[in-house]
Amino acid sequence: MYRPLLESEGVFEEWDLASSEYEENDHEDEDTEEEMWNIYNIKESTKLLGNEEKKYSDAEQSTEEKVKYPKSVFFIVGNEFCERFSYYGMKAILILYLHNQLKFSEDTSTVIYHVWAMLCYFTPILGAIIADSWLGRFKTIFYISIIYVLGNAVLSISAVSPIFTDLTIEKVITFLGLLLIALGTGGIKPCVSAFGGDQFVLPQQEKQLTQFFFVFYFSINAGSLLSTFITPILRDDVQCFGDDCYSLAFGVPAILMFIALLILVLGYVARLYKIVPPQGTILKEVSGCIREALRKKRKTHVRKKHWLDHAKEKYGEELVADVKVLLKVLVLYIPLPFFWALFDQQGSRWTFQATRMDGTIGSWTLKPDQMQVVNPLLILLMIPLFDRVVYPLLGYCNLLKRQLPRMFTGGVLAGVAFIVSGCLELQLEQTYPTAISSGHSRVTLINTLPCKVIATPSWADDTISMTQYQYDQSKDISIRSENEMLLNEFKVEVNFTAGNCGNIVGKADPYKIILQEKTAHVVLITADGNASGIVVNVDPPDDIEKSSSGLPKLRMLYNVEVDKIDSQVFLDGDIENYKFNFTNINSTKGFVVSGTEYQEVEPDSYDIFLADKLLGKIDVKLGGVYDFLVQRNLSSDNQETYQDIGLFVVTEPNSIHMLWLIPQYFIITASEIMFSITGLEFSFTQAPVSMKSVLQAAWLLTVSFGNLIVVIIAEAKFFERQSMEFFLFAALMFVDMVLFAFLAVRYKYVDEIKAENDSTKEIPKDSGKVNEAFSKDETKL
Repeated sequence: MYRPLLESEGVFEEWDLASSEYEENDHEDEDTEEEMWNIYNIKESTKLLGNEEKKYSDAEQSTEEKVKYPKSVFFIVGNEFCERFSYYGMKAILILYLHNQLKFSEDTSTVIYHVWAMLCYFTPILGAIIADSWLGRFKTIFYISIIYVLGNAVLSISAVSPIFTDLTIEKVITFLGLLLIALGTGGIKPCVSAFGGDQFVLPQQEKQLTQFFFVFYFSINAGSLLSTFITPILRDDVQCFGDDCYSLAFGVPAILMFIALLILVLGYVARLYKIVPPQGTILKEVSGCIREALRKKRKTHVRKKHWLDHAKEKYGEELVADVKVLLKVLVLYIPLPFFWALFDQQGSRWTFQATRMDGTIGSWTLKPDQMQVVNPLLILLMIPLFDRVVYPLLGYCNLLKRQLPRMFTGGVLAGVAFIVSGCLELQLEQTYPTAISSGHSRVTLINTLPCKVIATPSWADDTISMTQYQYDQSKDISIRSENEMLLNEFKVEVNFTAGNCGNIVGKADPYKIILQEKTAHVVLITADGNASGIVVNVDPPDDIEKSSSGLPKLRMLYNVEVDKIDSQVFLDGDIENYKFNFTNINSTKGFVVSGTEYQEVEPDSYDIFLADKLLGKIDVKLGGVYDFLVQRNLSSDNQETYQDIGLFVVTEPNSIHMLWLIPQYFIITASEIMFSITGLEFSFTQAPVSMKSVLQAAWLLTVSFGNLIVVIIAEAKFFERQSMEFFLFAALMFVDMVLFAFLAVRYKYVDEIKAENDSTKEIPKDSGKVNEAFSKDETKL
């Protein structure tokens, strides 16, 4: 997760000032890779949309006196750690919250997630304008952090389902919270690291400023790693209102954001901060220059060497020249959003993919949303590996020595990551339950009698022999009439004979069962209170779909005496305990045969109790759908005894391990290092000093547009199968890289242009005195 580099914004200032230092020393043609990675020789230019460097007095620049280390930066680093913990903590569980608690479909949840992410990377423009033109950095951070805290609080409250009588109200409150968070995180994004840079006196404290940005970057990744690991545990391992505790999982990040605001205020109260007043924004000048050039070109119809030259009269030759270079770099930004479209699906589609996999590691279970921690962890490990090993080896082979080929390779790797993801999804699809086709129904026939049963259902060609607790699942049964009309109800027959069932008597007459379209019926062969064999079509029917959270789904089937229906069945597990209630059905037969709704439970072994009586033990695994049977002892007259618990697998549990996601995470992380980090390096070494902050704004906008691409494709619903959508994204990325390659081969680096200019310079003739003795070629040696 190298995204924190973007969000810290410190990296931009570092490149900005490093590049300005190169210009001052006229060393543009000596930019080596090592120099670009050792970019922390910083003067100070930290505005997202501003271009003015901080001015230092002659006394500051000339003094040899050692300046005290600013204590204020400890408050700024603490503030950033808490804010990043808050942001990444709530983001890690957001997609599952939208799907599981707010009941949006996977596609709609993906759309909402990426619209919110798009806003988070669009609002930094607003925050930068406010900071640079109106409030200054500190006041902007303070006031917008209040909005941020309110957003977290609102989101946490929205997750407390019992206080809402209508799911629509809960959704509206959630959207309000997400909007406030987007304004908050985006608004402070361009300000915090810049505010930290303001605290140092330069050039005396250049070394300390370097250390600050290292610590600042570490705090971002530490907050991201910890929150991405912890908040899924709070969500899943803690029960609130009988369900996953999203309110606590959102509440802890909300508390951390409040602490972040408190830390910021404490530093202000202690009078530790150096506060720089706002100094204006260059974005207005750039847009004005472009607008003026277009206006004059359209109005005067005078041909110029470059259309921007029309603005020289009003904006000056220097700004126009800088805007020309800026636009050359921005052209290469056109393909960038597609990379972010793929990269940001780690928090949406890849998380959903993880819910359909097995996370069991010994006695510990890896949660689907915890897989997102792999990216920031790999980033911290792989950046030095690429810097010290991969790039030098490739350079030795004369490969990928410049930034644009590295970016191209990174983009291709992103497409490869989605091919790997699509291939994994193809394997997962084989483990998914087979949907019931239109015009058909499905029946699971279960023998609960304590003896062998031979059943003759009308939908089967042969008889079915089953011992106790054996079950048979039919293929799809057509419920159309002979003239192919779809029937609302379709009757089938089940006839069975039982042998050696003690006092239970089989019945020769067939039982009629009513089937409904696209329904998974579960039919019990059991006995009534008179020990006569019966067939019962349980209501509600089975739900064959896996849970969206990846947890097992479990429900209870039962055949109990009427006087037991006020009792509860308890499941006692090592992680959690659960209870199932008998449906309160009026019955004059002395017994009740029915089933409960499904509950999501932790994967575990459970002891099952009816009151204080242990009935048996069951094991359930991730992704499985199960029915368990509580039944009175049909072969005994003693109504206080029960048969052993029966467990029936409706849908097989997840069988492919979650760690198989690591290859695609590894590839997308390598892609990020080569595309994103190198892209930043390229942008800020190629653009003029005055335009680097504008490029930062444009870079954030590419992230925003990337999320918009995901929204468009998710809403278009080109494919029903997720694997095909993954392959579509991979194909689009490859096409996008062809466009990028076309643009890249036409681009000339700054050092190349400078070398060409130097080579074309001519030494003026007769620029010095001519020795007449050599004016003619009369002398030969």
